[in-house]
Amino acid sequence: MNAFDLHSMLLQGWPILSVLFLMSILSFTVIAERLSALRRAQLDARRFIATVSRLIRDDSPAAAYDYCRRMPHPVAVVAAAVIGQTGDRDARERALRHALQGQIRNMETYVPVLGTIASSAPFVGLFGTVLGIIRAFADIARNVGGGPEVVATGIAEALVTTAGGLLVAIPALVAYNYFVRRIQRMTDEIDLAAYDLLEAVCQTERLSP
Repeated sequence: MNAFDLHSMLLQGWPILSVLFLMSILSFTVIAERLSALRRAQLDARRFIATVSRLIRDDSPAAAYDYCRRMPHPVAVVAAAVIGQTGDRDARERALRHALQGQIRNMETYVPVLGTIASSAPFVGLFGTVLGIIRAFADIARNVGGGPEVVATGIAEALVTTAGGLLVAIPALVAYNYFVRRIQRMTDEIDLAAYDLLEAVCQTERLSP
């Protein structure tokens, strides 16, 4: 273990580094997929609900319902649930909450994977470091007169996996926090806009003969 170079370090830590590499691939795959999914789900909720409310007043709830059903966005799904629900305000509000929870689950798909990777990757790297340090001490025992370079080389190779774990965990943690915050913001916007729609639907029903 005298070769103090990157190639030697990678050879020593390849089992743990292979696991971290797979975790990194999974992390970036989830990040790319969620970015694409949330971009498709993004829609100005207030403007959309204003359009739907205008359809309800000027045309009919059926026309507004058909308009919502043609849109794949979460706010449209929630709006369709409110309009399509029969009964009183409480029934429509329950439909709103149920539909919103379903859309939150859809938006959060795979996001917990990033949290798991962010929290576990440093420990995987640390496990590799512990194994490396054990090997380093074994080399010290075999090379009693080897000098400090034996210790330095062994410790350096052991720490490569810790660095690898941090390199995997940091992007996953940043992405996880970003997605959680963005989903929360989208949820709040949909929730507020859907209650505006609920008011519009209930008011239209009260004014209907």
